[in-house]
Amino acid sequence: MSTSHGHDEPDPVTDRIHDNSWSANLEKPEHAADREFLLEQAVDAVEHTAAGHHVNLVTHGDHGHPETYLFDELEAAFDEGVDYEYVEQCGCGGHVTRVQVRD
Repeated sequence: MSTSHGHDEPDPVTDRIHDNSWSANLEKPEHAADREFLLEQAVDAVEHTAAGHHVNLVTHGDHGHPETYLFDELEAAFDEGVDYEYVEQCGCGGHVTRVQVRD
């Protein structure tokens, strides 16, 4: 996925491969303002998760339930390479989706 963000682009959600399970914070104001950016960073987070581990994608509540926009993006990007499930809605209004990267 290419990004249309310029030189003042926010920091990436991660800059390393996580050889453990971890959480990606996609609840910042820039995620609320730009769903495409949120999706780019969600895919990037999964790509930076080592096989056999999971990443919890914590998405901004302004976009609604992740089933309506995130699940299709995960299927398109990873096909059969990941399993995902909705975990819960946070007290702040965000949503947690667990993405398990297959071995």
